[in-house]
Amino acid sequence: MLSSPRIRAQLNTTSNKGFTLLEVLIAIAIFSIISLSSFTIFNSVLSGDEMAKKHSARQNELQRAFLIIERDFTQISRRTMRLNGEAPQTRLIQTDSGGFENEEQVIAFVRNGWTNPGLLLPRSDMQAVAYRITEETLERLHFNFVDSVVGEEPKVRPLIHDVTEINFEYYDGKDWLELWEKETLPLAIAIEIDTKDYGLIRRQYLVPGDGQLQTTSNRALGLGS
Repeated sequence: MLSSPRIRAQLNTTSNKGFTLLEVLIAIAIFSIISLSSFTIFNSVLSGDEMAKKHSARQNELQRAFLIIERDFTQISRRTMRLNGEAPQTRLIQTDSGGFENEEQVIAFVRNGWTNPGLLLPRSDMQAVAYRITEETLERLHFNFVDSVVGEEPKVRPLIHDVTEINFEYYDGKDWLELWEKETLPLAIAIEIDTKDYGLIRRQYLVPGDGQLQTTSNRALGLGS
């Protein structure tokens, strides 16, 4: 009968039986695997999100820098600059390593189109600018006035970080030249920036140069971003 002492003892023995050590170890192992998998997935998602943010920030930095460079190069003026109170330079584009700032200077010129809303500031719409590499950072320099005085310090703006090298080429209507020593403006300027993460980046810009530029198209020059 169900109520017999023997049967009740067997039922009590069965109901009081717990997990064995092996079962506990297996459960712990399964829980550990699930926890490790969850942590790995979470860490991967977090790392991917950080990488995406860094990539987006880098893209924004490059796009913003090249927009500034394009704005400068496409508005180069036929105006020479006076450096440190000295006599005006004979060339419109300075590509030597002296004069404007120091040996790190790579290119300097005067540009038009510097916004002055309502003519509130006591300056013209021209601006003396230069580009240089300092501690693997491409920097843009400018003076408030085209003809700087002795001892005047330029305003410095970092543009692109992790830059290992920068080069310029100048289009004269036939060939791309590594040096520009003429007293006129080229038809176009190419800038090559070597970065640690993206490698070599090249951009080409039409400039308001002399001669044939007014009737020369991008296709004739073989230009393209």
